[in-house]
Amino acid sequence: MLEYILFVIGLVLIIKGADYLVDGSSILATRLGISQLVIGLTIVAFGTSAPELVVALISIFEGTSEIVLGNIIGSNISNLLLILGAAAVIYPLKIRYSTIWKEIPFSLLAALLLLALVNNEASGQYLTFYDGIALLFIFAIFIYYTFMKSKEDTKKKKKEEIMEIKKENFYKSIGMIAAGLIGLFVGGKWVVDGAVAIAIQFGLSEFLISATIIAIGTSLPELAVAVSASLKRKADIAIGNIVGSNIFNILLVLGTASLISPVSVPIFVNTDIIFLIYMSVLLFVFVYTNKNKELNRWHGLIFLLFYIGYLYFLIGRG
Repeated sequence: MLEYILFVIGLVLIIKGADYLVDGSSILATRLGISQLVIGLTIVAFGTSAPELVVALISIFEGTSEIVLGNIIGSNISNLLLILGAAAVIYPLKIRYSTIWKEIPFSLLAALLLLALVNNEASGQYLTFYDGIALLFIFAIFIYYTFMKSKEDTKKKKKEEIMEIKKENFYKSIGMIAAGLIGLFVGGKWVVDGAVAIAIQFGLSEFLISATIIAIGTSLPELAVAVSASLKRKADIAIGNIVGSNIFNILLVLGTASLISPVSVPIFVNTDIIFLIYMSVLLFVFVYTNKNKELNRWHGLIFLLFYIGYLYFLIGRG
């Protein structure tokens, strides 16, 4: 019973920890005059991907690496279908031209790379050290691209716009970041331990628990950011956060985990990765074919229905 209680408390700590990390990091970033899209693609995306990173690292060190891949794939699918779908239903999301042709395809590239790596016969049923190197190399390219984009956006900003940014206490932001990291670590430990206990008690696979309960739990920060951004009509933050988080999850989180220790690859995982790829393509098609270049309420509803169908499939597969 104690493990169930700690599991729930752990999810709460992860959510609040990510919230503090995002807020503290965003304060520092906005004072530098970085655009909303770049903040969404980097600072916010990293902060909301921190739960997946912490869960992955703890899973690796505790020898339950099947949780790593299940959490990453499950989180990315819930990011696209559940979170982006919910945000679009609240208010249509206008998508930038650069996001349609650069960031979304980059997210799709990350998923395709993952599919290729898990089917590499030389690695067996694991993502190895060399796979981690490949993932982190592509991640470095993405960071370089984002850095260059940040420089361009900063040049375009008017000086007075940068001066209008609310100045927050520097030490307060550092304290928020530190508190967020502590919450993430403690919460991540309790979540992993609780998930393993639940899987053992009910005879379920660690992948199922990680792709559903843990994935939704670790994606709650993205949900909070996306819904808040949608309500405030800040589509750049919403879409940048989701696309950036999906890129971070595959390239940074999986890359880091594989670098430390081999990550177990279930034999059935191709189905889930291909589904993620199809949904990424569908996002591009929805936005590209829309004359206003936006993700509208009908698109959001379709995404939500797809997510319900995916959960039904996961539960049926056991």
